[in-house]
Amino acid sequence: MNIRSFVALAFLSFSLAAILASCRGEVSATTGWAYNDKRNGGFEKVPYLEQETGPGLILIEGGTFVMGRTEQDVMYDWNNMPRRVSVHTFYMDETEITNLDYREYLYWIYRVWKEDYPEVYRKALPDTLVWRSKLGYNEPYVEWYLRHPAYSEYPVVGVNWIQCNDYCTWRTDRVNEVILIRENILKTNPNQKAEDNFNTEAYLHYQYQGLTTKQGGLIDLNPNGQGIRNVRMEDGILLPRYRLPTEAEWEYAALALIGNTDPETDREIIKDRKMYPWTGHIARNPNDAFKGDFLANFRRGRGDYMGSAGRLNDAGFITTPVYKYWPNDYGLYNMAGNVAEWVMDTYRPLSLMDMDDYNPFRGNIFKKKLLDADGNVDEKDSLGRIRYVPVTEDENIERRNYKKSDYRDYQDGDFNSSLYYDDEEFADPSKRDKLMYQQFDDGQWSVYRLIDDKAKVVKGASWKDPAYWMVAGTRRWLDEKASTDWIGFRCAMDRMGSPVGLGKGKTKKKNLKDVGPKKMKKGKKLLSK
Repeated sequence: MNIRSFVALAFLSFSLAAILASCRGEVSATTGWAYNDKRNGGFEKVPYLEQETGPGLILIEGGTFVMGRTEQDVMYDWNNMPRRVSVHTFYMDETEITNLDYREYLYWIYRVWKEDYPEVYRKALPDTLVWRSKLGYNEPYVEWYLRHPAYSEYPVVGVNWIQCNDYCTWRTDRVNEVILIRENILKTNPNQKAEDNFNTEAYLHYQYQGLTTKQGGLIDLNPNGQGIRNVRMEDGILLPRYRLPTEAEWEYAALALIGNTDPETDREIIKDRKMYPWTGHIARNPNDAFKGDFLANFRRGRGDYMGSAGRLNDAGFITTPVYKYWPNDYGLYNMAGNVAEWVMDTYRPLSLMDMDDYNPFRGNIFKKKLLDADGNVDEKDSLGRIRYVPVTEDENIERRNYKKSDYRDYQDGDFNSSLYYDDEEFADPSKRDKLMYQQFDDGQWSVYRLIDDKAKVVKGASWKDPAYWMVAGTRRWLDEKASTDWIGFRCAMDRMGSPVGLGKGKTKKKNLKDVGPKKMKKGKKLLSK
């Protein structure tokens, strides 16, 4: 069953809050005090079903799988040893972010920040020059691919890893703002400028006022309160952050092993091991109605990007519209081909062997909100965002699970196993931290390796890649500031609460290869039967 069809919930309204405030029937099982009673101090227990599914997202039910290489290592990188891991349930975009999506982002930045902070707009612009080639004619894409409406539903390219993360931050705030408008708490405000723009965290910390409705918020049951309060995260109305998926999440979602479980026995039996987002070891559709059609947009061979005139196999010179091909069993489009995709992880050749076996991820940088002298959250910055600072070892001296802020290079080389283990020159720990990627010569550090903490993982194949890269377990890397004409991205979001979703039943997936892409309308997927 399509989870999105019944989890688009209408959350608490003002009238519901009023009813809640007057209801004093339910009491705490541990203290006996009534919830939602102003006379008792006003501690609230809100009615809650489950997390709302944000726009564009699909619920990816988590589980266990073998992450890593499932195909021969033709690149001889030895960077992808298989290992069994578990991934929590999360949400993922149905498609890659399109040019239209990204133009909406650019338009908002231009309208809100261009006048006062033009550098923010310049920083967000994709690099359209990635289309240029020394020995190829690609100037039409340089000029028109991002802007022309003919390419609106094509995936955005020319974006680096940092730009993708900035887009996720912006999208979080826009989605939460429209939720508050829907719930009649805020009014639409098209005149936001500079720091006076909606930011989720600034709103939660009462540092954004905006245009409020007569309702203006929820009833405050605190007897010392103001009568009306801002929505809190505890109310279950606002959504968590949009973000890039982790490498493990991306690979798990791409394989979509949910379509290969045995529905007859209702056991944890996966009938077929997958290499691609579809079952089988070839990239063509085996169904009689579409036999021979490619299941993804990729380069079939040297100089062959689309097939012969009159029978264009993938009908894509370069990228194609994001709904062009068949989705996998989660309902995700183009998890193989079209564009490769940035994920959140910092790249290491052997990172799969080093990381946890539950939600594996390399790239943690732990931060905290900047506080003022009184211990309150400090004033937001000039862009209207709450400021963060790295955590320090001094404040975590008694903590066991982590000490410092930056763990991108954790266990990535060991000082005691280096050539300098007995060198007094390296008594300073800050010098030891540089040993993996820099060399100390003549009293100064010099970079001598390409892979460092700014190398980020790229997953999947693109329109200009051979079939090998469509294998879900393959992995590549690129510097976080680099961009290409073959890398795009999609967003993910954490799932709060139940891993199976509201109304989860015993369902049997329909074989998505049995229906042609021309019959699939944008924004819709086949329902399970």
